[in-house]
Amino acid sequence: MRRAIVLLLLLGVVLSLGCIGSEATTKSEGGGIKEAKLIIFHAGSLSVPFQQLEKEFAKYAEENFGVKVTFQDEASGSVKAVRKVTDLGRKADIVAVADYTLIPQLMVPNYTDFYVLFATNEIVIAFTDKSKYADEMLKNPDKWYEILARPDVRFGFSDPNQDPCGYRSVMVMKLADLYYKKPIFETLVEKTTNIYANGTHIFAPKEIEVKDRRVVIRPKETDLVALVESGSLDYFFIYKSVAEQHHLKYITLPDEINLRDFSKADFYGQVSITLGSTGKTIKAKPIVYGVTVLKDAPNRDLAIEFLKFLLGETGQRIFRENYQDFINPPVAFGNVPEEIRGLVKVSSE
Repeated sequence: MRRAIVLLLLLGVVLSLGCIGSEATTKSEGGGIKEAKLIIFHAGSLSVPFQQLEKEFAKYAEENFGVKVTFQDEASGSVKAVRKVTDLGRKADIVAVADYTLIPQLMVPNYTDFYVLFATNEIVIAFTDKSKYADEMLKNPDKWYEILARPDVRFGFSDPNQDPCGYRSVMVMKLADLYYKKPIFETLVEKTTNIYANGTHIFAPKEIEVKDRRVVIRPKETDLVALVESGSLDYFFIYKSVAEQHHLKYITLPDEINLRDFSKADFYGQVSITLGSTGKTIKAKPIVYGVTVLKDAPNRDLAIEFLKFLLGETGQRIFRENYQDFINPPVAFGNVPEEIRGLVKVSSE
């Protein structure tokens, strides 16, 4: 009996020490402010607005919840961001992608049961004063495909297997075939890489190969910014918001090919791409960003608060300041959390 009592006392001491140790990891040294970390995987094109959003949310959380928030912020191509969760089994609180369809295709229902459409964009061709034929590109933007095809011009786009901007860029070039009635895709893509098309259906092999040094492909679209700024790359396909954020020159493309115009959705839908990385086929459509909080988010309650912050007035202001259009109201699908229902339009589709 005595031994049992001693064992119980020892167990109580161990448990109390464990609780104290656990509490210490959630409080600052002063013992007043709780600490918490949010893990966010997001598209590279969201880097600038998300950095500002995280900074303002950290201040908001400390003032309103007494929580000091730190962020594990990982920018990548959106396909890669999703596959960190689905293929590599990594934990995250929030996933935000440049193509919302990746969430229902690859994450619902196993990893999340809702998602929100919140922002739009368009594909442009960006460059600097250092770029070859920059003045000509500005004066004659309809000749963009002729300038990119010149033997002394280097141009780039991101990897279609990792990044929506990559597969959107090659779909833009295939749409250009239809719009201009010229073999633009064959000239700029098929002759320079192992990406190919059968009619209007594009195939991106799992391992992308570049056959011409004039073409540069990187994992995500923002990886190409520094190459253009340094003058080692002349032009690249990029989102308009990123071009604006980095103060690059750019030309806009016709609405029939830039993936901006919702009224042109049927025209866009003529083109599709199969990705070697996932085996999934994606139809060209207007650019819409999506975000979700994962079912097993390590800090789900705080992640929902961050999502509210993103979808509310502060998030919309930050996106406007960073040249990206925000959907108002955002559109939510699935088992939408009660906490955000007042900020979104819940769709039954």
